[in-house]
Amino acid sequence: MATSPPVPFRHPDVAAAVADLRARLASGNRMLLGITGSPGSGKSTFAAGLQAVFGGSTAVVIPMDGFHLGNAIIDGTPLRQRKGAIDTFDVGGYLSLLQRLRRRDEPVVYAPDFRRQIDEPVAASIAVPASVQLVITEGNYLLAGHTVWKQVRAQLDEVWFMDTPPDLRLARLVDRHVEFGMDRPAAEEWAAGSDEANARLIESTRPGADRIIPWS
Repeated sequence: MATSPPVPFRHPDVAAAVADLRARLASGNRMLLGITGSPGSGKSTFAAGLQAVFGGSTAVVIPMDGFHLGNAIIDGTPLRQRKGAIDTFDVGGYLSLLQRLRRRDEPVVYAPDFRRQIDEPVAASIAVPASVQLVITEGNYLLAGHTVWKQVRAQLDEVWFMDTPPDLRLARLVDRHVEFGMDRPAAEEWAAGSDEANARLIESTRPGADRIIPWS
C-alpha cells in the first residue's frame, strides 16, 4: 500500500509530477521512469521516496550503478581514476535489462545492485516480478547523446532531471565519499575532479529531460 508522501514530495512541482505519473499508471501498463542528475543530486533518495509513495508491490528501483564495471576490470587501468565516468559502465548490459523489463514477458527479471560498502556491483540482487507496474531506474547518463545511451533513453517512457543547488550537491557528495572510506581531503579532491567532470557532461543533457525536479 502506498504511504503518505515525504515532505519534499509536497513541493507543488514534485506533487504535480507524481500526480501525472499516478494518472498514467491507471492504464495498467508498465512504465519505465528514468531519474537522472549530477553526482550527489539526490537521485537515489528521490527514487526510494517515489517507490515508497507508490508502494513496493507497484514500484521497484533499479540503479544504473549496478552496471559499473567491476574493480577486477578497471584496476590497473586509467579507468580506475575515472570510476563513475560514462565509459566505466556496461551500457550494453544495462540496455539489455531495460529491454527485458520493457517486454514484461518473463515471470521475474533479476537486476544487479551496487553496494557502496564494497564498491562493487552485485548481480541478481533485485527481483522485478511481471506484476510490478512502475520501474524506476536512476543514474547519471540516461540522457547522454552517445549512440548506445540513446537506445537506453528510447526504453524509458519519461526521464526526470534532479535540480539540486550546486553547493548542497557537492557537500552531500563529499560526505558520501567520507562515509564510505575516503578521508575528507581525498573526498574533496575526487568530488572537485572526477565527479565534477562527470557533472559537466550530465548537466549538458538537462534540456532533454521531460521534467525538472527541484530537490533540496
